[in-house]
Order: sequence, then structure tokens, then C-alpha cells
Amino acid sequence: MTNTITLEDLKPAKGSTHGTKRVGRGRSSGWGKTSCRGHNGEGQRSGRSSKRGFEGGQMPGYRQMPKLKGFKIINQLKYAEINVGRLEQLGMEEITLEALKTAKKAHQSADGLRILGNGEIKKAVTVKASYVTPSAKEKIEKAGGKVELV
Repeated sequence: MTNTITLEDLKPAKGSTHGTKRVGRGRSSGWGKTSCRGHNGEGQRSGRSSKRGFEGGQMPGYRQMPKLKGFKIINQLKYAEINVGRLEQLGMEEITLEALKTAKKAHQSADGLRILGNGEIKKAVTVKASYVTPSAKEKIEKAGGKVELV
């Protein structure tokens, strides 16, 4: 003989269910006269349904919140940007994001390096960056340096 559970054996936990409240069955029942609805007003009338978002006359939460403008890019990369004119001042032969981070010239949270074309360079340097503007590439190569995109 096996112990199998059938639908007849399933019962709710003790105290988890209760009978329905039968209102309007006389004063002695405790739920007579106004039938738990109070005196007068919208909630006392039959067929009443409150509007969506209605908070009893209080300014609704969705109207209290500021309106969102635009959108936020979730996986946005943070780039460390440096101009060509600053490359010579760094005193490095090879300029990479890691080298700039160790020299504390780029923020630790930077994901990539961008070289911009503002300024002049006379010293030959090797640059390994995520992005180099065309004018910056031209200036670095003119000075005898190399540009590598990582």
C-alpha cells in the first residue's frame, strides 16, 4: 500500500481561510445599518469605483515625481581624453591608457583613451588609443611618431 496524495487530501492550512463577511444583516450582526461603508460620501454609494491613481484628493504620486527628460545609456564607456599638445609634456615614449593611469593623468574608471588634435607636438611618440582624431594622427605622424588603434 503506497501513500499517495490525491486532490481530496489537499486542504488549506488551519486558520488561513475564513467565511465571507455577510453585511447588511441587521444591527445585532455588527455589520448592519451602513454595512461597513460609513455615512454618506462616494464610498457609501453603490457602483462607486475610484479613478486610477486617485489618492483621496491628495496630489497623486505620479504627478509629484519630476518628468524624465531624455534617456540614459546603460553600457556607456568612459574615455580619458588628452590633446596632442599635452603628449610631449608627459615625457613618455609610449602612451597607453594603462601608462596614463599609473602616472595619474587619467582617471582609474576610464575604459578607453581618445587623442584629440588641439596643440602641437615635436617629439616622436607611440600612441595606443581607442580613438584618434584625423588631425591628431596627422600631427603625431608628422613628428615621426606612430599611432595604433586598440
